[in-house]
Amino acid sequence: MGLIVQKFGGTSVGSVNKILNVAACVKEERERGNNVVVVVSAMGKSTDTLVGLAKEISPKPNKRDMDMLLSTGEQVTISLLSMALNKLGMDAVSFTGWQAGIVTEPVHGNARITKMNTDAIKTQLTAGKVVIVAGFQGITEDGEITTLGRGGSDTTAVALAAALKADKCDIYTDVTGVFTTDPRYVKDARKLLSVSYDEMLELANLGAGVLHPRAVEFAKNYQVRLEVRSSIEKIEGTVIEGEAAMEQNLVVRGVAFEDEITRVTVLGLTNSLTSLSTIFTTLAQNNINVDIIIQSTTETGTANLSFSIHTNDWVETLNVLENNKGVLGYEQLDAENKLAKVSIVGSGMISNPGVAAKMFEVLANNNIQIKMVSTSEIKVSAVVEEKNMLKAVEALHKAFGLGNN
Repeated sequence: MGLIVQKFGGTSVGSVNKILNVAACVKEERERGNNVVVVVSAMGKSTDTLVGLAKEISPKPNKRDMDMLLSTGEQVTISLLSMALNKLGMDAVSFTGWQAGIVTEPVHGNARITKMNTDAIKTQLTAGKVVIVAGFQGITEDGEITTLGRGGSDTTAVALAAALKADKCDIYTDVTGVFTTDPRYVKDARKLLSVSYDEMLELANLGAGVLHPRAVEFAKNYQVRLEVRSSIEKIEGTVIEGEAAMEQNLVVRGVAFEDEITRVTVLGLTNSLTSLSTIFTTLAQNNINVDIIIQSTTETGTANLSFSIHTNDWVETLNVLENNKGVLGYEQLDAENKLAKVSIVGSGMISNPGVAAKMFEVLANNNIQIKMVSTSEIKVSAVVEEKNMLKAVEALHKAFGLGNN
């Protein structure tokens, strides 16, 4: 008898009928002879509804209270799914994150898992029950309820699979697997049969929403075999594991994209050894994530610094920099909004020179100006105007031969 962890996202449990469909899927796995742990998200857009209610009361609600509120969404789903399984004649038990033994750091809104106590889950599995766990939530050592941030249910599922030494973790979603790019925007996008951990981590970090980066990182660190598959269609999905088969010898395996990017430029910065560390330490202390960074030195001996952030952090970033202007020692700030990041990803890029050059050539031939560039061994990212984002994605997808045709 094996152990399978199944995770179902919000769209897969968005209604009572969909929850009944999930229950049937869980029963099928159980009838194959496997023990099953199920992790679920809140139903449909219910988390957005809860956020909306909070915003009606306060534009900036207390983070502790927000965790208390948002953690209720998954509790609704686990209760209903347990009822649905019982209706099908299956013994099931539902656990909140803290009942499941998920311990996190004391950070509200985006906590990281620090410890897993799986004794309660193991006891119920030994008793022959299906265990249903609320994703996205945990508890601190001091008993404070926390949430794991965006995509937290993915992280819950992979962390449980690692702690329980599960044979596999299936991530059920509204798509049939991982595609070469988002099929909602590029009709020629093709499903990949396998992707390496490193490739999936880059794709997830660069805007591919099918899996959360933290979940992929967990899977890589603990060698958890993942499969992204459809909760509706009973077909093979995409396997994420150590080494993926090179399909059709593709150097580039996928194109990812992300909108709402802002470029912030700090002008006239003192060109000292500590100026960069001071700026980015200050931003980090205010929980502002910085992505691409470019520095240049002027003829006068000062430095100009540009970096990209998510547009949601734009106002707070400028406020932090302005409030610390005396310490940071710069002359002027500038910002450019309505930008996007387009990236190509593929482990084959390590041994194939000229991939970046081809990307830049394709963008130039389509009259798309590049604002910033970032590279790693298996990816190249370019910041472009938001209006050109999909045009760039389609052109790159075609140029690197990723389509079905």
